[in-house]
Amino acid sequence: MGTDIKELKKQLLILLDKEALKRGNFTLSSGRTSNYYLDGRVITLTPEGAYLTASIILEMIKGRNIDALGGPTLGADPIAGAVALLSHTKNIPLKTFIVRKAAKEHGAGRQIEGPALSKADKVILVDDVATTGKALIEAKQALDKLGIAAREAIVIVDRCEGAKENLAKEGLSLESIFTVKDFGL
Repeated sequence: MGTDIKELKKQLLILLDKEALKRGNFTLSSGRTSNYYLDGRVITLTPEGAYLTASIILEMIKGRNIDALGGPTLGADPIAGAVALLSHTKNIPLKTFIVRKAAKEHGAGRQIEGPALSKADKVILVDDVATTGKALIEAKQALDKLGIAAREAIVIVDRCEGAKENLAKEGLSLESIFTVKDFGL
């Protein structure tokens, strides 16, 4: 596999189009209905998909002095794991974290799992697919409660259904590796 970001994106798009894009009638987590569904986990939980996604994201955040990367469970889980591993092998280690929907009722009772984050940490949120951005907004709000400011988010695919605008209202900029237009949708 090449390390050129254009080639990595090309390979990831082919993989997503072949394995993750489903056509039919679906109800999305936003509650909206759609005639297609992009299941990013089908890709991010494979060796090739995890590698491609992590490689592209690391390239996208290069030079931004990011301390930690994470996002809402379940979409961010494999992305964070892959980025953590690849960042270590490239000697640019990043802390990664997962944001639960709610704090645990037992154990440490945390909503944010992973290495301790500090208020000084520059964090970036990730997720597989964004429709309205609700999950990313909820993750940002969980970080806000700890005084940790997230100002950027990256998703694999932006469905172009309001996420970018909704996140902007919350002080988050959204970047995507792809939009639905890249799939001809």
